[in-house]
Amino acid sequence: MAQSDADRWNQRYREQAPDWFRQPRAILTENSHLLPERGLALDMAMGVGQNAAYLSERGLDVIGLDVAFEAVLRARQRCPALMAAVVDLEHCRLPENHFDLLLNLYYLQRDWFPNYARLLKPGGILVFETLTESMQAERPDLDTDRLLAPGELRVAFSDWELLFYREGWTQSDHGHQKAVASLIARRPKEL
Repeated sequence: MAQSDADRWNQRYREQAPDWFRQPRAILTENSHLLPERGLALDMAMGVGQNAAYLSERGLDVIGLDVAFEAVLRARQRCPALMAAVVDLEHCRLPENHFDLLLNLYYLQRDWFPNYARLLKPGGILVFETLTESMQAERPDLDTDRLLAPGELRVAFSDWELLFYREGWTQSDHGHQKAVASLIARRPKEL
């Protein structure tokens, strides 16, 4: 990610109230029965760590990565057990067959799609949610490269065991409507 993106996110986190994003994302809490109760989780682009803290409280060891130093600082304050690092996900390498759970919430880097199977242990769980192109009806300024096309997420993981999928408009954490695609899938034993 360009340094300008890191600067923009750092500024945004500095300006937000400390309780911003206090609650974990609904996809996690509403589908907690689909998540492992122990093991190692990776939270990519974790933000201020509300999801990582939730997973840690459930008994998982969690590694959180984010491009913004301010986000990592807040996440570590919230969850001291969190293993967190400032990382540019466009230029990092992660260990293979290492994670039991992988979160990718509101971060879209399509060239990572094939890597998720490599990162997860066989049978590991992927939780993925991000905005879709339908958001342009409300926010025409959004970059289409950062929005999923209709059905794209389902197609990208069509050879995985689909545990949960939805696509459409939903209530955001801030009370607005947002268009998202959400997926929870299990990595096949053999790929």
